[in-house]
Amino acid sequence: MIRKKMAEKEIGAHSAFRWRSHEITRIEGLSDAVFGFAITLLVVSLEVPKTFTELSETIRGFGAFAISATLLFLIWFNQYKFFRRYGLQDLVTVCLNAVLLFVVLFYVYPLKFLFSYLVNVFLGGHGEVRLPNGNVEAMVEGNQMSSLMLIFGAGYVAVFAVFILLYFHAYRKRRALELTEIEIFDTRNSMQESALNCAIGLLSMTFAAFGGRFAVLAGPIYMFVGVLLTINGMIMGKQRKKLVTLSAMPAEIAD
Repeated sequence: MIRKKMAEKEIGAHSAFRWRSHEITRIEGLSDAVFGFAITLLVVSLEVPKTFTELSETIRGFGAFAISATLLFLIWFNQYKFFRRYGLQDLVTVCLNAVLLFVVLFYVYPLKFLFSYLVNVFLGGHGEVRLPNGNVEAMVEGNQMSSLMLIFGAGYVAVFAVFILLYFHAYRKRRALELTEIEIFDTRNSMQESALNCAIGLLSMTFAAFGGRFAVLAGPIYMFVGVLLTINGMIMGKQRKKLVTLSAMPAEIAD
């Protein structure tokens, strides 16, 4: 199990954040099975191509598969770090994790469809697909792109909303978990990063809902996720350094 191997090598660990769980729980085992199933649903084709034309069509789908699988892995890695850091297995955590898994399974097909369409257009296609009966049809017609972005945005927001709730739950249990000041700071920052992702997703959905000229911005707005997270990282990084410095000082000097 990859999660167990990563935990043994402490991949993703941070020196200032103590891991409270080193063993893989049943919740995580179920999560791995669900994420594995989700990756399976992304597979380009279950059959070996019979003609070069079919092979070409299959190869064109690898770009969308790679992007979608990467996004799912990032969600999985965030969940992996959460369980390593906090080791929570209470009812609230189980329920929130179940919601996350449900959203991931719902998220798979819109995720694959959207990036299949974008890769097709990027590679010089016309956003068309060949159906099993041989007919060629447009993947997206008219104002369907707005509806597609609404569906994608709903899944995107739901994923990060669950992470906000997970981290908030850990924050509420900070005393029971004996979180240090730096760990509390990191927990708040994790909530903030998830909130920024939610904000971008909601803004995209707003553009898509208005339609018309605004709908064009529903996709490109996600490019600002990296910019916002970078700015947030720089600001919070400086505050964290100050906190680390104060924590290292003797109590008399810090006062």
